Parts: sequence; C-alpha cells; structure tokens
Amino acid sequence: MRTRTIPLVRLITHFHHPTPSPSFSLRRTPPPSAAFSALSPHLSAVLLPHIAQTRVSAMSTTADDTRSDDDHIVDFSLSPNCSLKIQKGDITRWFVDGSSDAIVNAANERMLGGGGVDGAIHRAAGPKLREACYEVPEVSPGVRCPTGEARITPLPASHVIHTVGPIYDEDENPEALLESAYRNTLSVAKENNIQYVAFPAISCGVYGYPFDEAASIAISTVKEFANDFKEVHFVLFSDDINDAWLEKAKQIVRTEGLADST
Repeated sequence: MRTRTIPLVRLITHFHHPTPSPSFSLRRTPPPSAAFSALSPHLSAVLLPHIAQTRVSAMSTTADDTRSDDDHIVDFSLSPNCSLKIQKGDITRWFVDGSSDAIVNAANERMLGGGGVDGAIHRAAGPKLREACYEVPEVSPGVRCPTGEARITPLPASHVIHTVGPIYDEDENPEALLESAYRNTLSVAKENNIQYVAFPAISCGVYGYPFDEAASIAISTVKEFANDFKEVHFVLFSDDINDAWLEKAKQIVRTEGLADST
C-alpha cells in the first residue's frame, strides 16, 4: 500500500470579506502572494436557482432524532447550540445564507474536478470554480491538497472546502487520514468563521471506504467541534450510506452524550 504522511504545517486560504482577492498563507512561514479570480455572475446564475429550492438550514433544529415527511432530515443535538443534520440529497443544492456556510468537496489531490461529488460540484459551479482551484498553489507537482488536508475557495454557498480522503485499499492507515480530512476541514471552516457546513460521505464512493467505519470516524470527529458551529450537515447520495450515518449517529451522539452528562 502507498504511504502518505500528514504534514505538520497546513496550507490554508484566508478570505477577508468584502475584499474580492483572498490570499494564501503558510503557517509560521511568510505568506506567498496569490489571488482568486472573482466569481462571475454565471456562477450565481447556475447555482442559486437550484439552492434556493433547498433552504436546508430553515428546517427546525429543536427536535432530536425526528424525521419530517417533507424534508427527510434527521436532527441530532450535539450541544445546546449545535445540531447535526443527516439527509439523503444533492449537496450541490445545499445552501443557507451565502455568507456563513460552506459545502465540503470530496476532491482529489489535483483539485481540478473528478468523479462523484467532486464532478457534480464542478459541473454545478461551472468553469469559475476550476479557475479558482487553479490559483491554489501546488505543494508538490500536481498536488494542491494532499490527502487528509483541506483548502477553501469561494462559491455562492459562501465557500467550498476541498479535502482529499484516503483510498481505502491503497493508502496506509486510512483511518487516520480520513479523520484528518474531517478534522482539517472543520478547522478551516472555523478559521473562516463558517457557522453552517455540509459534508458528503468522504471516501465512500470510488475510494471504497466501508460505510459503517467512515460514518463512525465522521460523526466522532464532528462531535469534537460541537461548540464551534451552529449546524453540521451530512448530505448523502444513497440510501445505504444515509442509513449507515443515521445508525452511527444514534450510537455515538446519544451514547457519548449520556456519558458526558454523568
């Protein structure tokens, strides 16, 4: 199996709204100059008519583990101020307010589009997202986002955070890499003042990660950030993945919640 190490220093893109040109900086290193192209009106025209149909955050966050016949979202309370929401759906149509929300793209290391969720997000966003991704500096030839790390680019749903999950049967220690992908994504979201974040099932497509194991890692890691976000969503593309996430959420959120309260 291939060995991929998790670097100790992460490259993070910082956005200072309303300035249209974000900059890249390397922690503990003088920041190199780089800028994203401004997103064109075409990008909003492509995404906003779709995401307006799915105002996910408008769903109630007060009910614990209740399913609405209309929205098919199951809510779990991670903390008094944070809800975990799980649903089957199309993540490219997810949207909250366009300023404090982010969707997570299960990308590849090149960050230029691919199959599955990655391809769907790039198709919905159009060429400007690819142009923005081109502006992310390569950390090695052909690699903009090493496995287990995260990068952020702008989009009408506030931002897209790109992360690369492990290939289950090829990468050494896929558990640590998958946890790192979730942890680094949540850290980037927190650093950029994101309050609402939506994840796909990272590595559960062509990368072959077993659904139950992936769900356990995802939900356990998200729970550690319960005080940092208002809502964390999992927008999942199939019934079997959705079922795996729901089952693990019932086990982890409730069991650990009871343990924490004693």
